[in-house]
Amino acid sequence: MDFRKLVSERWSCRAYLPDQVSDDVMRDMFEIAQRTASWCNTQPWQAHVTKGEATRRFAKSLTEHAKTHEEAPDLGMPNGYHGVYKDRRRAAGYALYASLDIKKEDWDARVAQRMKNFDFFGAPHVAIVTTDREQGTYGAIDCGGYVANLLLAARSLGIATIPQAAIAMHADHVREYLDLPDDRLVVCAVSFGYADMEHPVNRFRTERAAVDDTVFVVGD
Repeated sequence: MDFRKLVSERWSCRAYLPDQVSDDVMRDMFEIAQRTASWCNTQPWQAHVTKGEATRRFAKSLTEHAKTHEEAPDLGMPNGYHGVYKDRRRAAGYALYASLDIKKEDWDARVAQRMKNFDFFGAPHVAIVTTDREQGTYGAIDCGGYVANLLLAARSLGIATIPQAAIAMHADHVREYLDLPDDRLVVCAVSFGYADMEHPVNRFRTERAAVDDTVFVVGD
C-alpha cells in the first residue's frame, strides 16, 4: 500500500469482531514496528500482548478496578486543554458521540462509552507498551514512535487498532496484573483485532489540522 494512503486510511477502531489475529500475522506486525528509530538505538519499548481468554480476563479486572479507584498514571498527564487543543478534543468527542446518537446531556451514556476503554472496546488483543524508567522523557518519545509504526504496520496487514492513553491512567493496576518490574513505566495500550464495520462507531473519522497550522518554515 502507498504510504500516503496507509497513513490517511488509518483510524481508531472502537468495535471489533471476536476473531483472533494469528500468531504469524501478529509477529509480522511487531517485527515491522521494531524497526522504529530511537535515541542512540536504545529501543526502550516493550509490549505485553494478550490473546484468547487472557484478554477478556484482563479487561474484566481492569474495568472493575477503574470503577472504584482513582487514576494513578506513571507519566504526567496533560495539565489542561485550551485554545485550539480544546477545540480539537471537543470536535473529536462530539463526532464520537454523534456516531452513537449519544446526546450531550446524556451523561450516563457518555460514561458508559468511556468505560469501554477498559474492555479494550471488545478487541481480542491488547498490547501494553512500556518504557524503561531510566530513559526518561526521550524513552517515552521513542515509544510514541514505536506506537505510531505499530498502528501503521497493523493497518498494512489488515488489522484494526486503537491507541489508548486511558489504560495508562491505571498504571498501578496494569503493573500488578502483568507483574511488571518497577523499572518499566506504562506508556499506553494498543488494542487490536479485526474491525466490526457494521457498528456505527466505526463510521466516523477525526479531522486533521492544515499543514500551515502546524509547520513553520524558517528560511532566508
